[in-house]
Amino acid sequence: MVREFPMGPATREAYAAALVELGKTNPNVVVVDADLSKSTYTAKFGKEYPDRFFNVGIAEANMVGIAGGLAHSGKIPFCSSFACFLVDKAYDQLRIAVAYPQENVKVVTSHGGISIGEDGPSQQSIEDVALMVTLPGFVVCVPSDAAQAMDLVKRAADHKGPVYIRTGRPKVPTVYTGGEFPFGKARQLEDGKDLTIVANGLLVAEALKAHDALKDDGITARVLDSYCVKPLDAEAITKAAQETGALVVAEEHSRIGGLGSVVAQCLAANCPAPMEQVAVDDCYAESGSPQQLLEKYGLTWKHIVAAARKVLGRKARPAAPPPTAGSGSAEENATHPFEV
Repeated sequence: MVREFPMGPATREAYAAALVELGKTNPNVVVVDADLSKSTYTAKFGKEYPDRFFNVGIAEANMVGIAGGLAHSGKIPFCSSFACFLVDKAYDQLRIAVAYPQENVKVVTSHGGISIGEDGPSQQSIEDVALMVTLPGFVVCVPSDAAQAMDLVKRAADHKGPVYIRTGRPKVPTVYTGGEFPFGKARQLEDGKDLTIVANGLLVAEALKAHDALKDDGITARVLDSYCVKPLDAEAITKAAQETGALVVAEEHSRIGGLGSVVAQCLAANCPAPMEQVAVDDCYAESGSPQQLLEKYGLTWKHIVAAARKVLGRKARPAAPPPTAGSGSAEENATHPFEV
């Protein structure tokens, strides 16, 4: 039987709470928003510290440039908007005004993924992680719940350099009641010997449910919360591949360029192993309730279970024996006329 999780605040709400706490202790923390502060919840910071809150209007590119200037002046700017608006519209400024000079800017977006629901594909971001991991020097995180989001936001304020954190719109299952989540690390939530499920964001709770369903069938799955996509915890991923022999990567993002791609790159370099992905295919979603969309686009624990069974089949497949002399056709075994 799969476990049930109590529902907690949205990660965007946790972001706002962390900002208010940071404002009390760090006068250098400032917030810049693009006329969406009621949705990003940064309005709470603006209410408490109006002299450190700047609404630049519907102008994400200008906002990032302003944030870069504030950072260059010694402030710690957090800039926020919807993920698709901030990352897609302001990518050039993120590259030139933040990544290239390595300014101390914290980019925290809301409404990441397809779980924003009825707003539809124009406001659903499935490519933001892929874009942000390619920017040199950026730390990239996708928290699974409120407690993790609060710690990551506070950690971002202490980190010297650019950070990207993706938060979401809906209430989320409570995976953690607290804890510390260092950049560059993954958190192991369950152990297992048959395969490893690597997930982040909303898919962490789904991965734990999949773990339970597989266990009922005698399959033990390790579960890693890879909340930090960059720098990836290559040590934990490599160890999982060595000890369990197969992986499933689950994320609320395109299967191209996100956590799955980063994990695959790690495996190729350190310990090749069969891997399956649970992610959005090479397409945009549509309008619908969050649960309808997660079901239709294959982002639930049932889809993780199916991927686990598929990768276990690949893991069990015997390797092809190496070719032996004379095993091919006469034509294949013949000496090429130009060979010496």
